[in-house]
Amino acid sequence: MPEVDKKPTIDIEALSKKDPSETLFAELGVSKELCDACEKLGFKHPTEIQKESIPWALEGRDIIGLAQTGSGKTAAFALPIIQRLWDNPQAFFACVMAPTRELAYQIAETFEGLGSIIGVRCAVIVGGMDMMSQSIALSKRPHIIVCTPGRLQDHLENTKGFSLRTLKYLVMDEADRLLDLDFGPKIDQILKVAKLQRASLAKPVKVEVATKYSTVKTLLQYYLFFPLKHKDVYMVHLLNELAGNSTIIFTRTCNDTQKIAIMLRNLGFGAVPLHGQLEQSKRLGALNKFKSGSRSILVATDVASRGIDIPSVDVVINYDVPQSSKDYIHRVGRTARAGRSGKSITFVTQYDVELVQRIEKDLERKLDAFPVEKDEVMMLQERVFEAQRIATLELKERGGARGSKRGAKPGESDDDADLEEKAGGHKQNKKFSKKRRH
Repeated sequence: MPEVDKKPTIDIEALSKKDPSETLFAELGVSKELCDACEKLGFKHPTEIQKESIPWALEGRDIIGLAQTGSGKTAAFALPIIQRLWDNPQAFFACVMAPTRELAYQIAETFEGLGSIIGVRCAVIVGGMDMMSQSIALSKRPHIIVCTPGRLQDHLENTKGFSLRTLKYLVMDEADRLLDLDFGPKIDQILKVAKLQRASLAKPVKVEVATKYSTVKTLLQYYLFFPLKHKDVYMVHLLNELAGNSTIIFTRTCNDTQKIAIMLRNLGFGAVPLHGQLEQSKRLGALNKFKSGSRSILVATDVASRGIDIPSVDVVINYDVPQSSKDYIHRVGRTARAGRSGKSITFVTQYDVELVQRIEKDLERKLDAFPVEKDEVMMLQERVFEAQRIATLELKERGGARGSKRGAKPGESDDDADLEEKAGGHKQNKKFSKKRRH
């Protein structure tokens, strides 16, 4: 790897007073080569969290960062790590821990994109994938390990010759979620075997560019109130009104996720499910179909609410009200990312009022009522109830969220089977839309 000039001393205090839109990555101490990489990826100016944290990270300080979701936190820790790796190339240079498998893959993509100029190699070590192939990937001595804590611990205990003794950087992305998921004991074990050069979090710099419950200004936040029994009818009406938008529907359970996806596909909508009971390859497949635009609706549990960066998401629908304000923030943060606009709509029944009031209190704002014509909605009732019935039967045939479609080929996901053809596909959706409007 080529040599780089030594980083000049940065006046961090003066820099903190500058507007991010008037700041260049070079002013943060980022090398010219990495500035070029940022430009190729469309990063023209640093975000607030990047502006505040990168200089401290390049100074070698430990950092606790708090920022709004979609604010560029991954690049905020990836850029300093890649720059230091360039100065001192070695295997197992950094380890990033994430709470979900999907987030781990996304972080690795960011590292490889920014670090392509020096050939940064990442290994993604997560559950649900083959241990042997991961052991082979580790034997090739990657620069960066991106992982979930449980699977990393498995490899530390069982993969011969693998250790973290040379580790220079350790990042815990979405640290609050990691601890919420009871990864604490595993993280403690990992920290004991990772022989970092100094004690973890020695006098850390706290970089806080958002309050705990803040959302971006470009996000329009609505609620929709109706009786529980009409929930799916209102959802289908809403999706019909928002046709052409990229939409994520968040549900509480894996079973509801699967059932709603089947129901929507039987009505001709391009919906794909994502939840924790799917095999990892199917989870990644669903996410890729949604990212690529071949499916316009992703029906997901909170497995998709943390860190997943799909810039083109137009709408987030909370089919079930999240149990905490923190979960609400992360769900609605899947839209209106990186300065774009977006909208969120939270479904509220007579049983959800207290939860919504708690969220509004933490947000320090009221959600706006989303306008709908009840008579128009109820015109869809018969069709939706029939689609519900079909979806319930299909789900029973498959054996629930974990089951597979009867008659599907080995290795074929539910989404790859002929549901669209069986339901009349997008043709049926056009007829459905026309019927609704008349």
